[in-house]
Amino acid sequence: MHRNMGRITWRFKDIPKNICNRIQNRYHYAKQCLMSLMYNHHMNQSYASDVCMEPIFWFVDNFTHLLGPFFVVGVAVLTATVVYIAHWIGLPFWYNKSPLMAVILVVVGYWLLFNVIFHYYMAVTTPPGVPPEGALIVEAVSICKKCIAPKPPRTHHCSVCNKCILKMDHHCPWLNNCVGYGNHRYFILYMVYTTIGTLFIIIFGAEIGYNALWLGDGEGWLETEPLEGHPIRFNLSGHIIPVTEMNEYGDNGIIQAIHDDLPIPHELTSNAAKHRAIIFMAFICVSVTIALGSLTIWHVKLIRRGETSIEAHINMSETKRLAALGKIYTNPYDFGPRKNVLLFLGLVRKRTWWRHVLLPSPHKPEGNGLTWYTVNDVSFLQKEWP
Repeated sequence: MHRNMGRITWRFKDIPKNICNRIQNRYHYAKQCLMSLMYNHHMNQSYASDVCMEPIFWFVDNFTHLLGPFFVVGVAVLTATVVYIAHWIGLPFWYNKSPLMAVILVVVGYWLLFNVIFHYYMAVTTPPGVPPEGALIVEAVSICKKCIAPKPPRTHHCSVCNKCILKMDHHCPWLNNCVGYGNHRYFILYMVYTTIGTLFIIIFGAEIGYNALWLGDGEGWLETEPLEGHPIRFNLSGHIIPVTEMNEYGDNGIIQAIHDDLPIPHELTSNAAKHRAIIFMAFICVSVTIALGSLTIWHVKLIRRGETSIEAHINMSETKRLAALGKIYTNPYDFGPRKNVLLFLGLVRKRTWWRHVLLPSPHKPEGNGLTWYTVNDVSFLQKEWP
């Protein structure tokens, strides 16, 4: 009996130790399984990140095309609101200050506005370009795995539009359209002119914002001449009597009148609305300038390097891969910053900056979107333009 009790006591003492060993073994086993997935050809860091991002990809693929029209309407309403407030508050302010300056600002402002409207409309309505269906594409460099169709150079499949796009840059929900070969220039110039336009409003609306938000003047104007004179009051016969001493109600037997249902003066309501409008303008213009301006600078850098947003990631990967092999990667579509910009803007065949960039121009991009000149084309490098 004593021996059995000793064995039972010994077993109870070993239970915590056995549990800890089992938990430790399970932990090492799970860790080994996880590590084994990371060190084979079927699993890597990129695949793991793609799996984690799959819900986001699914949402973008299935709902972006539904949200696109709301984004387009939002851009139109926001632009119209900013223009209306600029006419309501900014134009009278500058006209009272300097009529000549007001005329100059109106001319410059409408030039920017027309460019913004034109390039946004063209970017939304112009097809980005797709490979011809049912035709033999001799320029094809691969087969699209989703379309099961030939894919020309610089062409990529858009999962939102569910088709291949020539020289695809990205799918823009604010346009409800892909940015590609046919409308890339419109998209870039829209961003450029919108950034310049919001910066224009910030610069010439800074004084109005300072007076209204900092000094607390709801109208946005400072009083230029001080008030002169002294207070007066009318007696019962209608004669004017100067008030030499300011008395409070009750000091001379006058009881303060009480009015419960007096309407709010129109001037105060107008000033409050203008104050809120100025705050709205300041928030929108500063936000758009920072966000859209940063995106514009990035896209301009890509254009100077002769690549799209998708090609930027591909070229970066190729540069790293060849660098590990001791080689240097060369972008086949990079002809130098100046020539890349001129080719992108279509400033060939006697087109000029004044007519085709500073003014709205519907000219189409060069080529057909299926074939592209490269740095290896000797005939193209020997002459200035294609």
